[in-house]
Amino acid sequence: MNAQVSSAQSASQTFSAGSVPAAGHAPVLIVGGSGVVGAQGAQALRRLHPGLKLAIAGRDRGRAEAVAAGLGDAEAVVVDLHRADLGLPADARFSAVVVFVKDERLNTLKYALHHRLPYISTSSGSFEIAPEVSWHLRHPGRSPMLLASHWLAGAATLPALHFAAALSKVERIGIFALLDEHDMGGPAAAADYERLTTAAAAQILDRGQWRWVRGEDAASVGTSVDGTPVPASAYSPMDVVSLAAATDAHSIRLDMALGESASRRRGEAFSTEIVLELEGEDADGRPLRQRHELVHPQGQAPLTALGIALGVERLLGLDGAAAPAPGLYTPDLLIDPAYFLRRMREAGTQVRSLAVEDAAAA
Repeated sequence: MNAQVSSAQSASQTFSAGSVPAAGHAPVLIVGGSGVVGAQGAQALRRLHPGLKLAIAGRDRGRAEAVAAGLGDAEAVVVDLHRADLGLPADARFSAVVVFVKDERLNTLKYALHHRLPYISTSSGSFEIAPEVSWHLRHPGRSPMLLASHWLAGAATLPALHFAAALSKVERIGIFALLDEHDMGGPAAAADYERLTTAAAAQILDRGQWRWVRGEDAASVGTSVDGTPVPASAYSPMDVVSLAAATDAHSIRLDMALGESASRRRGEAFSTEIVLELEGEDADGRPLRQRHELVHPQGQAPLTALGIALGVERLLGLDGAAAPAPGLYTPDLLIDPAYFLRRMREAGTQVRSLAVEDAAAA
């Protein structure tokens, strides 16, 4: 294990899914669970832990009831994000709060802290997390809070850490994420994209210096898995800051493109692509460059859903390890990268690792 890569504080890889009975838990409250990605997140949880009760929460009871009926052993609830109690009955009981929408008032977080429940958020850019962090600092002993606003809830960061473990020194990590323009998802996902790409400059780590870039400085070109160059731009989910803390690499950047995926260029359905480029040194101090390509043939929603499901699994201790203590976490601090990548493969992700190159000769 590369000493510069932080190991996850989890024994997830040593337990099979469902090894801890889930039936005794109160329902997991999934806010936004009737949306495109939220519904898939609920389905991913159901597959991992068939006995886990779920509460599908949204503004439209009919849509929530339809999702709940399809899951089985699930209930539909209506929530009001304008209210501190979310409009829920005073005697309502849940085991965790998972939020698939942008909660501008943070009432979902306040509700979780008030009831001392594990909490997962998915929609904040790295420039938006100060309010969540401040609430945790004010109430540090109440809840384990998982900030999972990474690209597809960790689908780039966790595999990057898995592959980085083969390097004795990590110098640069580049992530190219290609989101097919036909794969935006529902209105909540579109709103997140619009906000995160226009509200602020993108954060990158450039030769040891943190920088915020926009315009020409943010522009780049990524290479799709079929070799096609695709215009891209720097983007600021939580991946860059997590990877910087875990690896001590001097340059880290995530570039995102909204365009045509390689599968659609072949005349097939859209897919989602994640390309990881790592540079550093091997165990003998020789320079190395790696390229790893991850493709899910059904697009971004299944990967986001899986990442959140694995987060819930870990927060509730459903993998057989003890549930984490109250604290502030990112996915890489809770979930073992090898376990995460194994689950990605099981969920249909195609992984191709190109031959390791001598970086000096590349």
